[in-house]
Amino acid sequence: MNGDTSKVMSIETAVSRFMSDGAHISIGGFTLNRNPMAAVYEIIRQGFKNLHLYAHSNGTGVDELIGAGCVDKLEIAYAGNGKTAATCIRFRKAVQEGTLKVEDYSNFMMSLRFLAGAMGVPFMPTLSGFGSEITTSWGFSKEMRQADPKIVDDKLVIMDNPFGRWGDASKVLLVPAINPDVTFIHVQKADTMGTCRIDGLIFADTEQAKASRQVVITCEELVDPEALRDYPERNQIPFLHVAAVCHVPYGGYPTAVYRHYDYDATYLRAYADAAKNDEKFKSFQDKHLYGVKSHQAFLDLVGQDRLTAIKADSRTGYAVNMKRG
Repeated sequence: MNGDTSKVMSIETAVSRFMSDGAHISIGGFTLNRNPMAAVYEIIRQGFKNLHLYAHSNGTGVDELIGAGCVDKLEIAYAGNGKTAATCIRFRKAVQEGTLKVEDYSNFMMSLRFLAGAMGVPFMPTLSGFGSEITTSWGFSKEMRQADPKIVDDKLVIMDNPFGRWGDASKVLLVPAINPDVTFIHVQKADTMGTCRIDGLIFADTEQAKASRQVVITCEELVDPEALRDYPERNQIPFLHVAAVCHVPYGGYPTAVYRHYDYDATYLRAYADAAKNDEKFKSFQDKHLYGVKSHQAFLDLVGQDRLTAIKADSRTGYAVNMKRG
């Protein structure tokens, strides 16, 4: 599996190679599903700071990066962790204390922004956002925008419909494209060249991958290219967009990866409890992040019993009889 076209490397190598302080990055997944957690933890352990983070709607990945002090600017639609935290706790605390600048959009707006980036166009038009404070509440000042050439001059632009009145749409809202320096996405299956197959909902991951300058994939299963040539219509991310492939089983843990494992409600409840208090949170991260040298060591710390308890049912793709509250 390591021929001349292979992009396989360790997650430690990929993060070190493609990340830098101040980088504009995005992470895939949605709330409790398929967050690229092995990549997130490695970014934290390697100590990257001043990151500008983009996400569609995310949970643990965003919250842990913020809690570790890696992020100072965020563009997102929603940050929540299901029943354990309707709003991500370290995210909310950072906003309240003024240590994190946030520019918020609707879910549809963020999808369109990644789509624009994937298409290579500067913006996409929409009617989403009219009648809300999204259009009037901006998180980044003009000075902040001018200091970083990667931040667009305006959060959004409202303009007259150039084709005249269509229904009630006399005006349209333009949202800017997103083109991250690097995007991290976790998938169920990838080949050595970087072609990816995602089972279940793909969220905005395909657009995020195509919009990014570099893409790092972590996967549950690593296969030879021939294995993905059957049913090619099921392969959502082509190899040409991918810079690195990292084989990391349970690379989405503690979030869910459809047909492999569910989210770990026990871990997420413990995380939420610790996140509410600075000292407890530091101890939690010291134990689970800084106290281990790899994602496998983290999984060993969690223990096989927990991993077995969240194993996906072969029929439904989710764990059965799991306490989710």
